[in-house]
Amino acid sequence: MAAKLSFFPVDNGDMTLIKLDSGKTILIDVKIRTAADDTKDDTPDVDSKLRKRLQKAQKGRYCVDVFLLTHPDQDHCSGLSKHFHLGSPSDYSKKDDKIFIREIWSSPIIFRRKERQAKAEGIVLCDDALAFWAEARRRVTYFREHSRSEIGDGDRILILGEDEDGKTDNLSDIVVKIDELITTVNGAQDSSMTARLLGPLPKSNDEDEEEALEKNRSSVILAFSFNINQTTDVCRFLTGGDAEVAVWERLWKKHKDKDWLQYHILQTPHHCSWRSLSSESWSDLGENAKVNQDALEALSQAKNGAHIVASSKPVKAEDSDPPCIRAKREYQSIAKRVSGAFKCTGEYPTESSPDVMEFEIAASGPRLESKSMKAPTIISSGAIGKQPLSHG
Repeated sequence: MAAKLSFFPVDNGDMTLIKLDSGKTILIDVKIRTAADDTKDDTPDVDSKLRKRLQKAQKGRYCVDVFLLTHPDQDHCSGLSKHFHLGSPSDYSKKDDKIFIREIWSSPIIFRRKERQAKAEGIVLCDDALAFWAEARRRVTYFREHSRSEIGDGDRILILGEDEDGKTDNLSDIVVKIDELITTVNGAQDSSMTARLLGPLPKSNDEDEEEALEKNRSSVILAFSFNINQTTDVCRFLTGGDAEVAVWERLWKKHKDKDWLQYHILQTPHHCSWRSLSSESWSDLGENAKVNQDALEALSQAKNGAHIVASSKPVKAEDSDPPCIRAKREYQSIAKRVSGAFKCTGEYPTESSPDVMEFEIAASGPRLESKSMKAPTIISSGAIGKQPLSHG
């Protein structure tokens, strides 16, 4: 059998589907643009592309086992209310035919920090973000009021990281602490993956560091490891929403003696933004802006043959940030050192006709299912796995 990792072409934004070897699905963020409803518009219809990759449940509705929102920016949750059922499972409408979410993964910290940023800068959370937050709170309330046996599909939630001021102290059964492993999907153990929670980072006692982390809009950061049959750790996937430079700098200082940041596939943070690699302004300093070496190290832990994927519009030299041409060059350099490749969803397979970028993950490692090449590109799994891996 095999797992799959699919990156959808959503311009600057994220929408990534994981299909595990067990058959369960994890959708990370969503950006479904209204323009795709117009048949005369060339905006990719990612809703249809997603549904083709989902199975219908017995009740005849499309389902994802998990939906994870890395952070509540509009380019990570657009179209959520329109295309996904939010609310009690008993209120699901067959007529509306929305995608049913069995379990939500959500961090309260990202909303706390976003609320503070909103108050400071006059930013208002978009309607989809507010709808998601309301649904997350509904599921937490449901958990508090019901026994474990009473909580079924459509009511489950996993809280990623402890909330501030002890607000999650009595929710230990559904809380994953920073640095811990997630080993369940939709409330059940799943041997086909683990996911280590690396962020959002908890509050720092250092005032300067905490201010930097606040400004970085700390996102959920997960380091996935996929298992196929009896072969473990065949592929590592690192994803971190819009986490910026101060976060990656701190992660490297914290974990540089471990292998937790290693990857075969990296989703570049913040759509190939320079702000994940440097605290110096690209727009002000251009090529004179200096890379933060610790952040660069954190994002350079590529395994042999690794792919680095930018979920962004095509990267042009004249573009504002994100995406940033200098960031692209840094990622290309990382990939080149391990005989890997940098890919952009807005340019795959072609800029004029972007489509889903899909990796098949078998026991021999991940394989890019190229739409433009006769033979697929194979990524070596390296020496991470506990069992010897064959390479094509």
